[in-house]
Amino acid sequence: MASDLEQICSHINEKIGNIKKTLSLRNCGQEPTLKTMLNKIGDEIIVVNELLNKLELEIQYQEQTNNSLKELCKSLEEDYKDVEHLKENIPPHLPQVTVTQNFENVSDLGPEEPVKVEEPACTKKLPKEQRNIKEMPFITSDEFSGIPAYMKSRLTYCQINDVIKEINKAVLSKYKILHQPKKSIMSSVARNLYHRFMDEETKETKGQYFIVEADIKEFTALKVDKRFHVILNILRHCRRLSEVRGGGLTRYVIT
Repeated sequence: MASDLEQICSHINEKIGNIKKTLSLRNCGQEPTLKTMLNKIGDEIIVVNELLNKLELEIQYQEQTNNSLKELCKSLEEDYKDVEHLKENIPPHLPQVTVTQNFENVSDLGPEEPVKVEEPACTKKLPKEQRNIKEMPFITSDEFSGIPAYMKSRLTYCQINDVIKEINKAVLSKYKILHQPKKSIMSSVARNLYHRFMDEETKETKGQYFIVEADIKEFTALKVDKRFHVILNILRHCRRLSEVRGGGLTRYVIT
């Protein structure tokens, strides 16, 4: 009880002290000598308030700039990751740049001295089974962009060209067997394949390079499924192959 009374007395005394200070300051404001100083203090407070407002605006601007820089940094990091991913996953189907002639020592020759061009060494003649086998060209990025969306669905540029690579593998394997001399020593498997290839020939495919689904299964690891036939439709659209039907077989001719 005594502590409560002490707290009430302390609170009342604090209020009385605040009233005395207020009355004292009010009396000071009425004195002419102090009125000018109080006006100056008021003006300085206004100036300080304006500076604080400008400082607050500047802080807001810096915070917005900081957030924008963070977003830009995050975007650059994502772009860098994309570039690194592209660098590590360059499609093997892109054409390779090759240097065919060395011009290092041309500048060392005199102004009137003729440049001697070395004749390329004669290339070794390839055996018959390794020559003149037509391959399907890979799809270019422009051609891929021109394929209708409903046709390519979720297929990617690399997935289509990977199938072309496997088709070329099957074509090469087939025609290496067909190009072997008839009297050459063949294994029983190769001999059976040779006879099957000959039986599948028609008037329409004479002089053409083609394969059938059995060749895909024989020489590649591709699955002849719905996805495979979707890619075949894309290759027909891009004029990479055509179909010749007959005798219960569909022949895919390289065009």
